[in-house]
Amino acid sequence: MPKLSAPLDLLLLPTWLVPVEPAGVVFKDYGLGIRDGKVAFIGPRDEALRHDAGEIRELPDCLLSPGLINAHGHAAMSLFRGLADDLPLMTWLEEHIWPAEGRWVDEDFVRDGTDLAIAEQIKGGITCFSDMYFFPKIASERVHESGIRAQIAIPLLDFPIPGARNTDEALHLGVELFGDLRHHPRITVALGPHAPYTVNDENLEKIRVIAEELDAPVHMHIQETAFEVQQSLEQHGERPLARLARLGMLGPRLQAVHMTQVSDEDLALLVESNTSVVHCPESNLKLASGFCPVERLWQAGVNVAVGTDGAASNNDLDLLGETRTAALLAKAVAGSATALDAHRALRMATLNGARALGLEAITGSLELGKAADLTVFDLSGLAQQPVYDPVSQLIYACGRDCVKHVWVNGKQLLDERRLTRLDEQALNATARAWGQRIGGHHE
Repeated sequence: MPKLSAPLDLLLLPTWLVPVEPAGVVFKDYGLGIRDGKVAFIGPRDEALRHDAGEIRELPDCLLSPGLINAHGHAAMSLFRGLADDLPLMTWLEEHIWPAEGRWVDEDFVRDGTDLAIAEQIKGGITCFSDMYFFPKIASERVHESGIRAQIAIPLLDFPIPGARNTDEALHLGVELFGDLRHHPRITVALGPHAPYTVNDENLEKIRVIAEELDAPVHMHIQETAFEVQQSLEQHGERPLARLARLGMLGPRLQAVHMTQVSDEDLALLVESNTSVVHCPESNLKLASGFCPVERLWQAGVNVAVGTDGAASNNDLDLLGETRTAALLAKAVAGSATALDAHRALRMATLNGARALGLEAITGSLELGKAADLTVFDLSGLAQQPVYDPVSQLIYACGRDCVKHVWVNGKQLLDERRLTRLDEQALNATARAWGQRIGGHHE
């Protein structure tokens, strides 16, 4: 047989390949070829082997899928993991997290906490994450160094925050960072107004104008609790989502995080504006904030992605576990066992996340020309046997310990469960040192 086209850099030969697009498909004994960081070939194994390839990797009993996308989190908050558990949202924020942030958060905290979060996420099969935290420039530097893909959301609040004296300064720094990273192959910058209750109409208007000028995404906690909705009705005479609609904030660039409270009017606004929702089930469960009605949103045509939130309210950055929780919770909330089946759950954790972040042309599915952002799950363990439907096993019977390899933009970041660019022991030691400092004071 004649050899086909230019040689591949790498050819992967898994037992199962799940492209996510087209939906619901599993290819058995297929190969995926990578060239110049992009997916260059998908096809049956025998055809794959007719290609020249710099390296061929056999992946028996493994499922190859698009890398997981964690569409909402606060990376550096990993250093507050377990600091203030079992408390409702406003008590947790006002009496514990905000004071701890005021005392501890500086550039070093963000650098070390972001590194810890990136390492945990890569080990869990995540190839792209959204981060919304202080000193976003530092976070973007850590993303750049690590090789992972990310959206950095600039935190914007009405009061001073670590790294910015006021909203205008935070916006100015954010616009500067947006410009600096405009052509970065793996980093995008979003505006991150914290929540409707921490950003006034005047500042939201400024944010809307700048987001439109830059064509930048907007990432925001919205309707996380019933209390937030009640407070908005009392203060503004309308629900938070209706207020944002009045201010022109809704649309395909908006990522509405949490949305545990969804009225019929809210649903209509989400649908007609094409706003994405980012569902964070475990954080919502832990803080008893409520349940996002995922199946209802999905059936209405709303794009629903999934996120872990920060490790301070989760307490892990395990998107595979989060997706299983989302699938189980969706069934309970909808009162239907067919709600959010395994294939749709995987789509929520991959392509829907990419779409929410405005990255669906680049990542989120295994399609020719897209970035080679890939995760390999090992289904050979006894807890995964027997395998009737590999996607069901992935969602319902696999933990993140099944994650074996990870590539982003064709570069391998996890090889046989080992980080290739980050020093796990050093990260561990640094995190423990922070824990001693913060914990010693916190007692």
